[in-house]
Amino acid sequence: MVTVKLETDEIQRAVDDAAAAGGGVVRIGPGTHECGTIHLRSRVTIDLAPGATLMATADDAAFDSFEDLPYTPFADQETSDFRYALLAGEDLEDVAIVGQGCLDDARHRRIGPKPIALKRCRRVTVSGITIQHAPNYAVSLLGCDHVVVHGVTILDGYADGIDPDCCRFVRISDCHVDCWDDAICLKASLSLGERRPTEHVTVTNCTLRSCCNHLKLGTESSGDFRHIAFTNCTMLARPDDAPVPSVENAGLAIESVDGARIVGLVASNLAMDEVRTPIFVRLGNRGRGMDTPVPGAIEDVVISNVVAHGACETSSITGLAERAVAGVTLRDVRVRSAGGQRVPGPAAVPEVEGEYPAATMFGPLPAHGLYVRHVRRLSLHDVELTTDETDARPGLAAEDVT
Repeated sequence: MVTVKLETDEIQRAVDDAAAAGGGVVRIGPGTHECGTIHLRSRVTIDLAPGATLMATADDAAFDSFEDLPYTPFADQETSDFRYALLAGEDLEDVAIVGQGCLDDARHRRIGPKPIALKRCRRVTVSGITIQHAPNYAVSLLGCDHVVVHGVTILDGYADGIDPDCCRFVRISDCHVDCWDDAICLKASLSLGERRPTEHVTVTNCTLRSCCNHLKLGTESSGDFRHIAFTNCTMLARPDDAPVPSVENAGLAIESVDGARIVGLVASNLAMDEVRTPIFVRLGNRGRGMDTPVPGAIEDVVISNVVAHGACETSSITGLAERAVAGVTLRDVRVRSAGGQRVPGPAAVPEVEGEYPAATMFGPLPAHGLYVRHVRRLSLHDVELTTDETDARPGLAAEDVT
């Protein structure tokens, strides 16, 4: 039996010494360094050198215990907990994790410590590193402002890739994310014990590979989403034998189901390959955390310059009879689907207003390309919906739409 010495105490001491000196850089040199939870500090940078691997120990007891929150977060533990992690920080300023090295969670299934978990932090930078084998959200951010995530590679993730939750002024750029669950997922949960928006977020120049959603808002949608821009991203699906069901496999998923108001979203220059459902926009009324569910709103959304090949499910934009989606523009969109359905679509599509939002939640739809219901001010400009095989359904079907 080989006994491995954990380096948790040595690295933590270096971090604390740098903080005590007013700030500094803790450089992790080449080699594999096995650790439990490292507590980050304000004005301290973790720099992973080329060839350096900070590896999560297999001993779960080496990590901080899950948070015991004094309120009900109305979310699962992956979303609400920020203690059970390899690199953890709360209420910090000017914190950075950079370099050309690797964080390896060394897990081969879902459930385990987050590689990076930051809560209520300001001026955060995560740059250049590789994160692999994450059993939980790889870069998990809650209530953080002024965040830069640049040039990060996430490989073989078993949960979400990058999740800004209730965050503001976030830039995610030039990242490669390959994971089983959502690649980049913006949330506005109740994990802070209050409603807080996610706003002023830019995602650009990323390559995303997922068997779930690629760019997503929700499903945790208690706070508002304001002024979001997605641009210049390529997306591809993971193999069908991945352990996460692919019924949610959407390229762009925009979801308000817990009262959120989504306003001012722009998505442009998106290329999708074998993504099951290219576009999914859903205003529902699940009402998580609400005594009486009240729907939010989706307003002023522009989706442009999208090319999707290999789709096999219908894109949809749907609101509610009592609360329509308002002001959606699709411009220069090309969707090529498999097609091949020999019978017309259903005469009626269920409303299912309180159900969990997923791109296939309605079952078969009466169009092969795009289904739209309960939408005001819909504009389609140069939209082309085609199939590889002849399909009995039209490309577009619309109900209660102006």
